[in-house]
This record gives sequence, structure tokens and C-alpha cells, in this order.
Amino acid sequence: MKDISYITSSHPAYIENLYTDFKNNPESIDVDLRKFFEGFDFAFSSQNGSQKTGTLPSTSEQSVSNLDKEFGVYQLIIAYRNKGHLLAKTNPIRERKDRKANLDLSYFGLDENDLNTQFVAGTFAGVGKATLQIILDHLKKCYTQSLGIEFSSLNDSRKIEWIINAVENTMLLPVPLDQKRRILQKLNEGVIFEKFLQTKYVGQKRFSLEGGESTVAAIDAIINTAAENEVEEVIIGMAHRGRLNILANILGKTYEQIFTEFEGNAKIDSTMGSGDVKYHKGYSSDIETSGGKLVHLKLTPNPSHLEAVDPVVIGFARSKADVVYNSNYDKILPILIHGDSSLAGQGVIYEVLQMSGLKGYYTGGTLHFVINNQIGFTTDFDDARTSDYCTSVASMIQAPVFHVNGDDVEAVVKASQIAMMYRQEFNSDIFVDMVCYRRHGHNEGDDPKFTQPGLYALIDKQPNPREVYVKWLMLHGDEGAAELAKEMEKKFWTDLQERLDEIKQNPLPYSYQKPELWWQSLRKATPEDFNSSPVTAVSKEEIVKLFHAIMKWPDDFAPLKKIKKILQDKINLFEQEEKFDWATGELLSYASILQEEKDVRMSGQDVRRGTFSHRHAVIRDENTDEIYNRLSNISEKQGQLRIYNSLLSEYGVLGFEYGYAMANPNTLVIWEAQFGDFVNGAQTITDQFISCAEQKWGRMNGMVVLLPHGYEGQGPEHSSARMERYLQMCAELNMVITNVTTSSNFFHCLRRQLAWPFRKPLINFSPKANLRHPGSYSKIEEFTTGGFKEIIDDESIKDAEPITKVLFCSGKIYFELNEKREKENRKDLAIIRLEQLYPLPLNQLNDLYKKYNKAIWYWVQEEPLNMGAASFLRMNLTSINFGIISRSPGAATASGYARVHAEEQTKIIETAFSL
Repeated sequence: MKDISYITSSHPAYIENLYTDFKNNPESIDVDLRKFFEGFDFAFSSQNGSQKTGTLPSTSEQSVSNLDKEFGVYQLIIAYRNKGHLLAKTNPIRERKDRKANLDLSYFGLDENDLNTQFVAGTFAGVGKATLQIILDHLKKCYTQSLGIEFSSLNDSRKIEWIINAVENTMLLPVPLDQKRRILQKLNEGVIFEKFLQTKYVGQKRFSLEGGESTVAAIDAIINTAAENEVEEVIIGMAHRGRLNILANILGKTYEQIFTEFEGNAKIDSTMGSGDVKYHKGYSSDIETSGGKLVHLKLTPNPSHLEAVDPVVIGFARSKADVVYNSNYDKILPILIHGDSSLAGQGVIYEVLQMSGLKGYYTGGTLHFVINNQIGFTTDFDDARTSDYCTSVASMIQAPVFHVNGDDVEAVVKASQIAMMYRQEFNSDIFVDMVCYRRHGHNEGDDPKFTQPGLYALIDKQPNPREVYVKWLMLHGDEGAAELAKEMEKKFWTDLQERLDEIKQNPLPYSYQKPELWWQSLRKATPEDFNSSPVTAVSKEEIVKLFHAIMKWPDDFAPLKKIKKILQDKINLFEQEEKFDWATGELLSYASILQEEKDVRMSGQDVRRGTFSHRHAVIRDENTDEIYNRLSNISEKQGQLRIYNSLLSEYGVLGFEYGYAMANPNTLVIWEAQFGDFVNGAQTITDQFISCAEQKWGRMNGMVVLLPHGYEGQGPEHSSARMERYLQMCAELNMVITNVTTSSNFFHCLRRQLAWPFRKPLINFSPKANLRHPGSYSKIEEFTTGGFKEIIDDESIKDAEPITKVLFCSGKIYFELNEKREKENRKDLAIIRLEQLYPLPLNQLNDLYKKYNKAIWYWVQEEPLNMGAASFLRMNLTSINFGIISRSPGAATASGYARVHAEEQTKIIETAFSL
């Protein structure tokens, strides 16, 4: 909706000339002006019955100056639709700031003398030919009361017209008595819960919803509306504010279940880890809606890191849509419940929204609900954002925003229902910004008057939303509504007393879905599981068949000549030496999993080709630019390879893939960093989910993280994936850390992820330059026998007796050490590769220590002494006496000077051989 208000200040003759242009050639003028003139002609001819569209009304019927005024009224209507939200009474506790809406009549060439004049332009507001006063009253009723609608960023005319109809018609419909009862019931439940906590657990942290209890009625309305519009499952992500209330009154978790945790009496399964606080835990339930439909609800577990759960929820929803609903996104609804400060302040919000329309991350639209309590811990919103609204980022993706007064619960419910219908209609994101307040401090032990004495003086006097609604029903409702208010008031006190008296509640029944049954078939890992890896070999016949399948393309497809050569070289390598290079070994692992009718999903920056141009999983036709997925024709019955180049994001995308893997244990889910160094942009996901979700929430996850790592002279931002950080987090068998050197071992490593009877995140420090190193190629028999090798002993040693030195290492440096040994023809030392760093294969290491019992052992690494695996091994490998050879400790991971890098690298190798 373009702003063309400048025309209203033009001379009347200018508008007449525009109209003449429209009459002669409608296509010659601006589309919004054309819409006005078309509507004006239609409306005026309808009023007079004889006027022909496209002819300028005569002066006796309609003066040129009145056409000017008509246009002013039209612009007034557009302006209220665009900017009425700036005047809307959305704040329940204080006057809003002046946001310069500029909606006075004078801005449109109108004044008070025009209020009783009838204008045909009223037709554009749905009131027909009417006085300016009637038009103005209608606009104010629609756009400046408890609801302010922000949708000027939209450029899709269908969406614009849908929103206008919803605001100017649907929002004005009265709420039926049954729905009033439902609203009041949910308000009762929300307030009862908080009163119960305040009475029974005085001073304990609970991050209450007090001041925002209308949230319960809103989420209930969203779910009920969703169920009537094809939705079968709802995934909710939210922070701690109001979480316990949502668990109790939306997901049906009983008071007994919640408060055994509150009192610390819940049975602790210490075999699974340390647990987490009550307001971080997730829950699932099946609820029957008010319309009798069954909906599967899930609240995902979350950390205190605000908004970190958002990409996880979106990934989870996409995974469920793919595996359960055949990618029918109308069947599953993600809801993200935000706080105002975190929505405005956390960068992951931008990443998640940017993902919303991308093919690899699309979920059919997310409904964003904001509990806007106008404060962040102790920070006023004026200090928390530059934008007018915490939701201003929504305009980036043209998502409408409903700003609504949290004390007008009927408006909140209506807005939420309309938002839900919009999501289903357009499969796009939409926001409901419920402006409310926070009754207490950030937590119940915090005194907010230290920092906001004025605000909290107002809040102290403010009745809660239930009391506001009851009073409104008694004063403004019809006789039935007033009686309902009295009835529900009595029920409120009865229900509250029941809760205080600890009357037992029945938990809701729950039926497991297909992926959840898959999870239930798995078990927790034990230390013994890591003594050796399962057999993951594939028969030679199968490997050959898969190899040929991924080396072909359709007859009508013309790949680039370079691609043809690359693939032909791989074919030659196999035919002449029966070897597979790194990229082929990787793709064979995926092909073998697809052959087993399981899926593989991979995303990251440039993953289709590979940052280092090695993978080429998807190739393009040089003439048509069409794409061909090389793993799409493995067999008639096969799983899907879903591989997507991601947006330039680490935090959001890694979180998404974690969520995707969390939903389905039978899909191999992989995220690859462009360079491993960049993964620290997603540290929150690593720290709060990948490394500890099993210990905190009892949730296994088998996702794979590939981090290109290796010192090749590319400087401090392209050398190290910070192995030391991951190893520092390793405990309680929480994840697997590998640094694989051969294509066959990588093949087995990936297949092992789904072969285990449990799931563990895998962090692999993958090669860069060594992707093409002949030493990384593997013979076919290494794919057709055995499984992953945690340690690769020195195959060149036939007799351990003469060995006086053992160099054990991990990753790329092995090849440099081996080349040095071959060059010097050294027979007195062995080089051992530690392919898996955690869980550390202690038994295998100890066996080798016994084998080379006359040797001095050295750990050799490229990284500085304070990085890499050195500290981890020193702490955990106490059964072996070894020295450490590395770069000197450093603040940066690597030197930015090629000469310095070469000198340091040479020194490491020389030291390893000369000590």
C-alpha cells in the first residue's frame, strides 16, 4: 500500500487531470490511483444509477473540488490502515508514546466542516456512501482501539485484502456466549495457577505469567482454531516466562507432576545425567479441543538462552512434516512464544525469519506470539530497542503484526484466531504482539521498584485480566454474559480451593507417533558400547552397484565438462586401483543409508558442491541450469537425500538441524560448516543443546557436525575448528569426537550413527586440502568388511621389537609425519592415528602401549599447546606416559603469515623425528 498522500495537497485541477488520464488509459497511472478512480466511478454510478464508468461526473452532479475531497477521504482510509496502529490503545497500563501517526484531518485536505458531508469514498471502508464522521468512527473502531494492525510492508494484494477484511469485518463480530465461557475458563485457570504458586511456594522462582494471563486464552484459541483447519500437531517453543502455566493449562500437565519437580521430590534418573530446572523442561500431550478434535501438542525443552529454542522448534516441525505428514505443512503448526526484549535483541530471530521462506527450511509459516511485558529484567524498552516495536523485524519478511491490548482478552483471542487463519491461508509467518505487563520482578524474589518505581506504582493498582474481563462482562455484556461472569467467578474460587487442597487430577492420555516409537526402540549408551564399533560394512556387490548409480546422470542431462572429468577420474580410480576417494566414500555412505530406505538430510553453506569443490552431490546442466541430485536414483525403493545450501548463518541453521534430528532418529542429519572456525557463531546451540541435552532433558540426538579443520597456512580464521572446546565439554558419553583420515573410515563413521542402538551427536573434524590426498583413498575391501576404526595402528610395522619411538596423532598431520618417515626410511618409529578422540578408546590405546612397550610415546599436534587435544589427553590418558609436540601456546589459533606457518609446521615435524 503505497503512500500517495502528497497528492491530497495538490491543486484540484491536478487530480482532475489524473482522472482524465485514467479515463483515456487506465494503465497509464499508478495502480493505487487507478484503484481509487475505478472504485469512485463504480460507487458513484451505483449511487446515481445512470452514470457510466470512465466518464467524469458533471459539475452539477459532482464538483471537481469534491473529487479532490473524495480523494482526501480515500487517502484518510489508507492512512488509518497503514498507521492507525500508532494510535491504537494497546497499552493496558500507561499512555503510549507519540509515534507521529499524522492522522489529523488537515493532513488530507479535510477539516471539521466536512464531518457531516457525505462521501462516496466511504465505499472503500465498507460503509458505503456516508458522512465523514461515520467513516472516521468506523476507521477508529477498526484500527485504533484495542487492536493495532501493522501490515504496510505487505505487497501481495491477496494478503492485504484478506487482512483488511479480517480487521474491518471479522474482528467486529460479537463473541458467542460459549466462547466467552471458554475465555473466562482459561483466564480462571491461568490466574488460579499463579495464585496457587504464590500461596504454596512464596518467593520461589517460577517466572509467573501474572499480568499476561490472556496468553492462556490466546494459545487455547489458536489450537482450537488450528484443529478446525486441518492442523493435527502443534509444536511450541518458549522461554521460561509463563512456561509452567502453559504446561498446566494448555498441555494438561497435572499440578502433581509439576510440583513434585517444584518440591524436588521427582524421581531422578541419575544414569541419564544432571537434569534441569522445572521451567526449562518439555512435555507432550494429546488434547481434545472444544470442537472435539484431537491435537498432538509438544512443548520443546529450552535453555535460559533466550530465543535459542526458536530454530530448534522450526527444525523439529520440518522434520515431523517430512516424516509424518508427507511434507503437508497445513498439518503441523509451529508456535514461538517470545518475550519483547529478546525478540528485539537476539540476532537468532533475524536468522530464523530469514529461513522462513527458504526451500530447505520452510515449515508453512510460524505463528509468533509475543508476551510483551514492556520490560527486560530491569531494562526499559526505550533502552532495549531503536525501533518503534519489538516486532519491527517482521516487516523484513512481510509478516503482518497484530498489536493487541493484553487486558482486552476478547481482542487478544480474536486476533490470535485471525492470525491462525492467515497462517493456514497463506502458509506465511505472522505475529501477535500482546502488550501486557509483568506483575512481579524478573523472578519472584526480585524487587522491580528499584529500577521502575513509577511503572510498578501503576501495576500495583492494575486488576488482573480475569478481573478486568469479569467486570466488563457485568457492566457491558448482555444478561447472559453477566450471569456467566457471576457463575465463573464462583467456579474460580471453588477450583482454586481444590488446587490448594491438592485434589488429584488425571493426566491426559498420550499416544506415541511413529518417530517417537522409533526413539523408544533405542536405549541409553553404556561405556562398553564404545570398546569397539558395530559392523557397518556393505557387500561388494552392493557397493559397486551404488558406485555406478552415483556416477550416472539422465541421458537428457548435460553436466559441465569439468564435472564429467571429475567423475571420470573417480571411475578410473576405481577401475584401475579399486579405490574410492574421500568424496566418493562420503556419498557411498549416504547411498547405502538411502538404500536401507532411511533418509539423509544435509545443509550448510555450499554443501551441495562442497566448500572445497569436492562433493558435487548436486550437479547442474550447463545448458538449462537444471539440477540433478546424484543420489536420487539409487533404487526404486530408497530414502531421500535432502541437501540444501543454507543461508549464511551458523546459529540458526545448526539449531534447525539439531531440531530436525531431535524429531527423527532414523534420518542421518548433517550440518557442515564452511570452515570449522565459523562454528563458534553457533556456540549457544553447541553448549546448550548438542553437548548436554541428553543429560539435562533425557533427549538423545544423532546429528552430525562436520567441521573442516587443519593447518595449511590459511591464517587464524581458516585453520582451527577449536577441537579443545568440544573435548572440554566431553563427559558422561555425551557426544562423539572424531578426526578421520580415510574415506573408508569416514564411510563407517557416518553409517555407525544409525547402526548404534542409541544416538549420539557426532563432531567430526574433517579435512580440507587432504580431501584429495591419495593417502585418504581407501580400497574397496575396507568398505565391505568391518566397521569404524577408533585407532589405526601403523600398518607398515611388521615387528614391534625395534620400535623406540611412537608418534600418535590425529588428522592431517599424520600424512606429513608419514611422508617424512618414508623420505628418511625410518624403521625405528611407529605412527598411530587416533581417529576417535571421545569416547577415548582407552583399551585399544593400552593394548598398543603394551605392544610398543620399549618405545617413548609423543602426542604430535598442529595446534598450539593450549589448543587441540593436548590438554584433554593429558587429563584423561593417564595410563600412558607421553610427551607433547605442538606449536607454542598462542592467543590466536594460527599465524596469518605463510612463511611463519611453514616454519612452525616444519619445526613440529623435525622435532617429532629428532627428539
